Amino acid sequence: MKKSSFDMLKLENQLCFPLYAAAKEVISKYRPFLADLDLTYTQYIVMMVLWEEKSINVKKIGDMLYLDSGTLSPLIKSLEKKGYVYKLRAEYDERVVEIILTPKGEEIKNQAKDIPMKIGSCINLEPEEAKILYKLLYKMLK
Repeated sequence: MKKSSFDMLKLENQLCFPLYAAAKEVISKYRPFLADLDLTYTQYIVMMVLWEEKSINVKKIGDMLYLDSGTLSPLIKSLEKKGYVYKLRAEYDERVVEIILTPKGEEIKNQAKDIPMKIGSCINLEPEEAKILYKLLYKMLK
């Protein structure tokens, strides 16, 4: 039997829906762990970049995390109020804003170090399945 073009409108035929629902579920699993650090998930991924880079400009953070400046600006302001980061205009170009990790921001890295393992134990995937999913998701982002 031939499928109609309206069949493509069925939720069960949408790749975007399980991606959306799975992302929402995974992020909700982070909430209790991040609450101890007073971080949202988006703040947490920014902190992950800063724990790695120590100092990075806002544009590069946005590029790495697929976030626009409208999302990043209030997020960084919030991290700054918490004392985790501070902003500094680049000497080479005052339009460029560098975000620098503070000692307090570095300290919470120690508290966060077990979060990936805790999240991994909450997700119903075998390690090999997780690796395949990771590769496929990044392939979609390219």
